[in-house]
Amino acid sequence: MYDIATRMRVLALVTGGRSVNSVSKETGISRSAIRARQSRPEPRPRLLHHATPCQGPADQAAYAYLLGLYLGDGCISPHPRGGQYLRIACADAWPGLIEHCRVAITAVRPGDTVSVQQKQGCVAVTAYGHHWTCLFPQHGPGRKHERPIVLEDWQREIVDARPWEFLRGLIHSAGCRITNWTTRIVGGVSKRYEYPRYFFTNTSDDIRRLCTDTMTRVGVWWTVLARGGDPFNVSVARRESVALMDAHIGPKH
Repeated sequence: MYDIATRMRVLALVTGGRSVNSVSKETGISRSAIRARQSRPEPRPRLLHHATPCQGPADQAAYAYLLGLYLGDGCISPHPRGGQYLRIACADAWPGLIEHCRVAITAVRPGDTVSVQQKQGCVAVTAYGHHWTCLFPQHGPGRKHERPIVLEDWQREIVDARPWEFLRGLIHSAGCRITNWTTRIVGGVSKRYEYPRYFFTNTSDDIRRLCTDTMTRVGVWWTVLARGGDPFNVSVARRESVALMDAHIGPKH
């Protein structure tokens, strides 16, 4: 029921001293399946043609963008006969975003099939392959905000080299660019003033920290805007920082 890469990861965790119970909770694989795999560690011969060496992303800039999309609105699910599905949820209102997502997936894994599946109010840009859990080791059971989200060293190197692509993916998935307005009385006349700002909203402390750390690295000044007592909103409102975000990200379309 699970691809070979997942099976070998489970075996590595158990043989490394982890308990079957803790590995089951981390991977979502039942304890009975783990014990059965322990008694037969080698993959079945009929599945060997599915096993290929784990490969890194073919395009690092596209991967940094896709990583941001995945952390915001992505998930990975196993295929019953091996391999995994990567799904990125994209709102119908942003056809350009849907195309950017499809192009990024194709650039990262040129050999994998990409499709767009219509859902209620959104589409799921979906790709089937055998390396998605390797490319996104943050995958795990449960919701992202309920478990630690930490980048691997090789992911950190890519994000450090491509920070704007990573931020673009985060903003495109779980952020927005809006225009606020206010009125002031000038010379007895009420005048309307508009000013743009960016938001990134995520309930995961770790994912928000990845966003704000990267913003700080590229010189963007940010604040946390708490609504209803929940500090889930990262706000970029200073004119210079908004201009910097506009130059590298811009509004979704």
